[in-house]
Amino acid sequence: MKILITPTSLSQNLGIAALDPLRERGAELVANPYGRPMTADELVPALGDVDGVIAGLDTFSAEVFAAAPQLAVVARYGVGYDRIDLQAARSAGVRVTNTPGANGHSVAELAVGLMFAVARQIPQTSTAVAAGEWPRFQGIELAGRRLGVLGLGAIGAATARMAQGIGMEVLGCDPGLSAEQIGQLGVTAAELEEIFAHSDVLSLHIPLNEHTRHIVSAERINAMPQGAIIINTARGGLIDEQAAAQALDAGHLHGIGLDAYETEPPTDSPLVGHPRVVATPHSGAHSEESVQRTAAAAVKNLLAVLDGGQPLNPVD
Repeated sequence: MKILITPTSLSQNLGIAALDPLRERGAELVANPYGRPMTADELVPALGDVDGVIAGLDTFSAEVFAAAPQLAVVARYGVGYDRIDLQAARSAGVRVTNTPGANGHSVAELAVGLMFAVARQIPQTSTAVAAGEWPRFQGIELAGRRLGVLGLGAIGAATARMAQGIGMEVLGCDPGLSAEQIGQLGVTAAELEEIFAHSDVLSLHIPLNEHTRHIVSAERINAMPQGAIIINTARGGLIDEQAAAQALDAGHLHGIGLDAYETEPPTDSPLVGHPRVVATPHSGAHSEESVQRTAAAAVKNLLAVLDGGQPLNPVD
């Protein structure tokens, strides 16, 4: 049994306990050598004799599946699967799974951390003090402000709970939940355009697809209250980065907190390096606890398929 391990948080530490069930089966574990998500061109030569993949944010195209005759399962280490061609996977007889909820608390903590970092310009003031300066930046408080949450799955719901704990009113929308179900989370159900019009802080927790790409558009950004904050710990393509940069330059937005980018690494993003942006390297799930939980869930899904059974979390 040969297993390719591509997530950067795992491939640099194949000794993690969560991978023990694979070692106990005598599996050969092969690490992603690039230190970043693998492209389709890089996956093609790597998958010739691989039985399963524990996958990060790699690109699994039709060409990748065509080049992997032994591949039986792609077990996503995380939730999103927008970079996997599911139709091609089905045609190739490859099962695709994910790990919903395993990294929920970790990503939610980063989302709230970014809210504080942007609201109080914490990284900027820290850098200034380290440089010998003694600045007087004026931030804003989160308590008493309104948070809009797009997507109330495990991560969005956890973010809402944390925000309520610091005294924020929370609005939310999720096409998979009724207004009653949203209300049970202590969240006020609202339509999409209401979220933008009334949110002092907007936090994104939705997948990237043809319907959600650039859902944070120039028009919707301009509809937000003056001095609003946008937080994205989901997928970079949700935000029109050019429009967001223009809104920052115009003073309409107080700031933006990003953990996901249209292109990763974000070598040409107009937001990275902006004085009103706090940027982290898609690390929402990179807590010690989350890595163990997510890896263990991905391993269970992978072994279930290789043993001829049904995975706990199929997305195909």
